[in-house]
Amino acid sequence: MAQITAALVKELREMTGAGMMDCKKALTECDGDMDKAVDFLREKGLSQAAKKAGRIAAEGVVGSYISDDAKVGAIVEVNCETDFVAKTDEFKDLVNTIAAHIAATNPADVEALSASELDGQTVAALITEKIAKIGENISLRRFVRFESEGTVASYIHAGGKIVTLVEMKGGNANLAKDIAMQVAAANPSYLDRTQVPQTELEHEKMVLTEQARNEGKPEKIIEKMVEGRIEKFYKEVCLVDQAFIKGDDEVVSNLLKKENAEVIRFVRYEMGEGLEKKQEDFAAEVAAQMKG
Repeated sequence: MAQITAALVKELREMTGAGMMDCKKALTECDGDMDKAVDFLREKGLSQAAKKAGRIAAEGVVGSYISDDAKVGAIVEVNCETDFVAKTDEFKDLVNTIAAHIAATNPADVEALSASELDGQTVAALITEKIAKIGENISLRRFVRFESEGTVASYIHAGGKIVTLVEMKGGNANLAKDIAMQVAAANPSYLDRTQVPQTELEHEKMVLTEQARNEGKPEKIIEKMVEGRIEKFYKEVCLVDQAFIKGDDEVVSNLLKKENAEVIRFVRYEMGEGLEKKQEDFAAEVAAQMKG
């Protein structure tokens, strides 16, 4: 019986793109013969993962993890090819496992996360195994991790289509959850007015000024009108200036003040934002089949 070394397993995995455990099993079954092991994996359909990596993965799930003491939290976006796979328990479990791993290990970036060890193999190898098993390309896109002396909270909307992460000082867990929900629903761009870039503010003023002129307003009142509309702009883009989604006429800043709380930072991931999606051309597909 040939000795199956880690180096042999690694070589086979690099050749085929199959998972570590599948490579080990193939080598064991084939008594260490590399060529036979490659054939074994091909016959089992396990050497196709690398080929699937070129396909567009624009569906998926954003998962989250919050530690029991609410001091550490992470959210991660993992993409697949179809919404059908994204809704499966196996895919969701994969995403949630990776989110918990991020919270525990604090990787520097996606590359470091992919190379980190999870349950005896790298995250990259785990994903490769899932690609082979599920039959779709799976892509680890992005993540963020918060660690705080205060409170970290997350909110998941639509089964992982939108997920937020909030760090808060003071207040309580329920308030932190409400703020995470606020970020998901109202989609603020900034925490407060100090974070709005001057270039964006000046551009908004220019647009609003021209808008007022086109409405035929006199020049002498345009400046006052623009000031009023800029206030409305702040209420749309700044979290603390927004109307609280769960309270009539309550502003987020007032709510935080009453609870002696302060939002330190937040992030909002919407699954697939900015990704190219596969365009289906059914007419061309039918035409091609007719030619066949």
